[in-house]
Amino acid sequence: MNYFKSVTKLLFIATLLSWAFTASAQSFESSLAPDDDFLPEAEAYVVVPKLDQDQISFRWVMADGYYLYRHKLGLELNAPEGKTTLDFSVPDGIIKFDEIFQEDFEVYYKTTTLSTARIELPEGTELILRSQGCADAGLCYPPRTQYFTLKDGVLIESDASSVVAVDDTQASTDAQAVAAVPPAEEPGLIGILIGALIGGMILNLMPCVFPVLSLKALSLASGDQAEHRVHGWAYTAGVVLSFLAVAGVLISAKSAGDSLGWGFQLQEPIVIAALIYLFFLLAMNLFGLFEVGTSWMGVGQSLTQGHGLAPSFFTGVLAAVVASPCTAPFMATAIGFTLTQGPITTLVVFTALGFGMALPYLALSHSQTLASKLPNPGPWMDTFKQLLAFPLLLTCVWLLVVLGNQTSSYASALIVGGTIALAFAFWLNKHQPQSAAKWLVRIIALASVAIAINLVATIENHAEDEKSEEWVPYSAEALSALRKQGSAVFVDLTADWCITCKINERVAIVDEVIEFAQNNDIVLMRGDWTKSDPEITKLLNKFNRNGVPLYLAYPENSDSDPEVLPQILTSGIVLDAMKKSVGE
Repeated sequence: MNYFKSVTKLLFIATLLSWAFTASAQSFESSLAPDDDFLPEAEAYVVVPKLDQDQISFRWVMADGYYLYRHKLGLELNAPEGKTTLDFSVPDGIIKFDEIFQEDFEVYYKTTTLSTARIELPEGTELILRSQGCADAGLCYPPRTQYFTLKDGVLIESDASSVVAVDDTQASTDAQAVAAVPPAEEPGLIGILIGALIGGMILNLMPCVFPVLSLKALSLASGDQAEHRVHGWAYTAGVVLSFLAVAGVLISAKSAGDSLGWGFQLQEPIVIAALIYLFFLLAMNLFGLFEVGTSWMGVGQSLTQGHGLAPSFFTGVLAAVVASPCTAPFMATAIGFTLTQGPITTLVVFTALGFGMALPYLALSHSQTLASKLPNPGPWMDTFKQLLAFPLLLTCVWLLVVLGNQTSSYASALIVGGTIALAFAFWLNKHQPQSAAKWLVRIIALASVAIAINLVATIENHAEDEKSEEWVPYSAEALSALRKQGSAVFVDLTADWCITCKINERVAIVDEVIEFAQNNDIVLMRGDWTKSDPEITKLLNKFNRNGVPLYLAYPENSDSDPEVLPQILTSGIVLDAMKKSVGE
């Protein structure tokens, strides 16, 4: 049985670590596919140089599913005296929303040609061609630099530049003189490691981490010192291994041509939402909504209570997870340094970060003098515990702002609802009746937890609506002009603070409705009453309404009054009204 429990705990820690980084790993998962899933860059982007009497041109031929960025194209003349940027022209590309960079770019598929006016090119002249492309499947190649040298009237590609700058002549001689000297250790590496160590230590003071460390440290005020030392190393192992897991993801992303940094997992809304739940539950535990002991700092009582090493190890894992939204001083320099270094250096720097974060607790566990300075456990700890919950709740507020910026204010509101569902579930569990009804209470509690989990799993489906281009802003003049033209008009008066309005937009004014309106030349007009608007107020008063929502379906080629739709909509109600407005 003990063996079974140990295996279960090990499986759970693997699940916890993978959970913390799963969403971010998905963003570059396709980039880590075997090499044969993507063409080599030279095959995906074939470049054909051409030298005419009046111009120089480079023509790209791209494989299917591969595209080239317009803004990454460049052409330079390379001479010993220096490089000269050449003006060039390219055809217009297409605008593509790039999933990799989350931005609109002008790109080329199939083929494109860069051309520049012919200039005097003596034999041996070198041209530098710059470009960058990506694959629709998710891989983005690093920027590409190609060198073309004029030989016998033809531009020949070479692997590297053959031009030696005038100022570099002496430098190359000096380099040969010292070539036999073994290279020195990474410049500044010692300073970076010290900075990483200090940055990791400062992380403990952040509102994300301080409550975790504080209550863990208070457990050292009593008990066997030798046992505390072992637990200190178990906690350190949990922190350091978690940091190394992050480093492993960064190294993998870097080798695939991606660029990530500390907190990269926070770029994924699903991770943000999960962290909000985690911080909220930690705060509720500190407030006493559910009790699993002061040593509970993980996600399950069985993992963080008891006398084994697993509780301390899992506390270290959790401390590293909750530290992800925080960046301490000195950390930015250390992490930025790793982005230009190899895998070994990255692992060493992240080990220093993790060890620095674990060092305060490790020092307390090894020093009886320091541990004796801690106050003895007592009733005051309940007040202190509750006080530590407030920094966690403030962290939740900050993460909700981040989530709102990534998705929408509606998504943030759903996650707030999810936290309430979790609190309700724990409250029900704490107040279970001693009767047959307890099973019903448990089912309701489990349903509340399921709702909260589902909200996190589907959070990316609630991004900001992109239907603004399909809606004409309401104004009395615009509506009057459309009516005179005989157009059918569907008017939606709404506001951001109107819950009914937002629910109707989600469940009733769906893509099918929008498509019907567009196919039947029905003008969609939306009036936003989030802020006071006298014109919208006047229209509301005209139909004896003192608030939103208000939905009006004006018929085409008619001066008759519009159909006033009910305030609670379905897509069928809206479609029926639209069909009537166009005579169907």
